[in-house]
Amino acid sequence: MLWRRKTRFACAAAAGGALALSLTGSALAQQTVPQCSTLNLPHPVWGAGGSAITADLALVATKLSGLQNPITILFSDPSACTGLKGFVDKAVKGNFWYWTAAGEQKSCAPDQVTGQEVDFAHLGNPATDCTNTTLPDDAKDFPAPVQTLNVIVGVNSQEQSISAEALYFIYGFGAAGQAAPWTNNAHIVKRTPTSFVHLFLASAIGVPPASFKGDVQVTTNPDSIAKVVEFSAASQNTAIGYVSGSAADKARATVKTLAFQAKDQTCAYWPDSGPTKNDKANVVNGQYALWTPGHWFARVNSSGAIINQDVKNLIEWYDAKAEPPTGVDVIGLAIDSGDIPRCAMKVTRTGLTGAISSYAPENPCTHYFEKRATGTTSGKVCTNDDACGSVSSTSKCRFGYCEAY
Repeated sequence: MLWRRKTRFACAAAAGGALALSLTGSALAQQTVPQCSTLNLPHPVWGAGGSAITADLALVATKLSGLQNPITILFSDPSACTGLKGFVDKAVKGNFWYWTAAGEQKSCAPDQVTGQEVDFAHLGNPATDCTNTTLPDDAKDFPAPVQTLNVIVGVNSQEQSISAEALYFIYGFGAAGQAAPWTNNAHIVKRTPTSFVHLFLASAIGVPPASFKGDVQVTTNPDSIAKVVEFSAASQNTAIGYVSGSAADKARATVKTLAFQAKDQTCAYWPDSGPTKNDKANVVNGQYALWTPGHWFARVNSSGAIINQDVKNLIEWYDAKAEPPTGVDVIGLAIDSGDIPRCAMKVTRTGLTGAISSYAPENPCTHYFEKRATGTTSGKVCTNDDACGSVSSTSKCRFGYCEAY
């Protein structure tokens, strides 16, 4: 008998589901690329980590490349924990992405003997989730934009939602879990065990990262999306996978995100207020469970201050603690990529799936986030605090809109 779970329809009906894939190597690793050392790229800043931040960094890096005094961001994204290990070991041997002022994405290779020392790392998960890698005393974890994990199916699938329990049976038992309609191991797509989204889903559904079922293992977000699309077209939509939210948002023409019901919830929630929305309303308020604050890692001095000024600038631009260069709206570009800046959040959490608590950002950007993400906001436009007196006695002008404080 097929496994099914009682569900309520207050938000979205949560059903069962799964997907399987297996590829080896990423498209970047398979390309023939020039040596980075031969390119003489201006003002290089090197980073490594998971692919969930790549789309975000690409937008920012493109703008930085177009400055009068250009800055080149080079980023290697083999997986979250692999990238962190390269940062800790001061030797990343995978290829790097970089972006031109025209937005063209290119790649180059480091020295394959010595590797490339990187200035920062980015993970969606805490460093403690990476086995066999310990953060050294001269490195520190800094907050990064919030990211989501999205469970995806083909755009023509009739399924609208899924529960943590159903995913437990899909990825914990595969076809034997009998979580219809995802009962074909050949159409269950999973990620490498060191990737952020894999570690995140493992924590959320209670399946050990090394024990995931599914015949198809892929390395990157694009690989996952491509396989879900391929299998959905060939199998009456019995394919399922999981990717970062920024990747899922960019692929809405071919895949859709399922609403997710966590173990302690009575109904399922999309990241947005509806399946066709783009407001991230249920992330900002914490109702969509598959979200987590990202993490920058940088080397620090004995006082805990970031040593590399370029990395310090980048982290502070993303956290609205410093003004970016003119024409480089880092907060806005993060929103455009599908990430959620911390200044827009009303909740926070510890770890990947820890308890959620209220959060009041130092520099709230609620209305700017709404406007940038959806095109509309109820916030009052302003150029200074005086314009916000009619809103409330504590209202401040931030990011061009009157915020509560």
